[in-house]
Amino acid sequence: MQLIPQSPEMHAYLAADEVIDHGHPLVRETADALWTATGDAYSYAKVAFEFVRDAIPHTADSGDLRVSWRASDVLHTRNGICYAKSHALVALLRARGIPAGLCYQRLTDDDGSNPVVHGLVALRLPGAADWARQDPRGNKPGVDARFSLDAEQLAFPVRPGLGEVDYPELYATPHPAALRALRESADRPALWRNLPTEIGKFPVG
Repeated sequence: MQLIPQSPEMHAYLAADEVIDHGHPLVRETADALWTATGDAYSYAKVAFEFVRDAIPHTADSGDLRVSWRASDVLHTRNGICYAKSHALVALLRARGIPAGLCYQRLTDDDGSNPVVHGLVALRLPGAADWARQDPRGNKPGVDARFSLDAEQLAFPVRPGLGEVDYPELYATPHPAALRALRESADRPALWRNLPTEIGKFPVG
């Protein structure tokens, strides 16, 4: 899909902050190790995606009760939901100079009930004309997300007939609704209660 960057400046999609803390030693160490095993931007992006997808279990799959939200903490605890795992992947990409941002979907159960906002990532490799969405949520039976720059292979293709939505906005920083849910939840049961059911636009400089 055609994403709409919410910041006009590319450097916003390379910046570090409290959440996407790619200046943290653990993020840098992880990025350096992954880069050494690859050596070019495309291979690095693919390996970084697969590392976050596979080596950091989604808490809904692992049963981990901890709630992580800062990229370095996600790498340290090896745990997180989709938002947190997306923060980690964006940090690893930015650590090697690859612009990356955060985007979201609104998903539901098979009958259209229980809407929830799902988080994923978009990156732009050197020379690419467009952003490419990637979903590092983590695979399981019925979910087979893969790294792709052409035809998307996300964890959850949306079903518009059920009210599901691909939000077109590409954010340089986490959406406040997603970040608030993470930061205000003491454990996974609380997080499940706090997950946003939809998101609105918010200004990004």
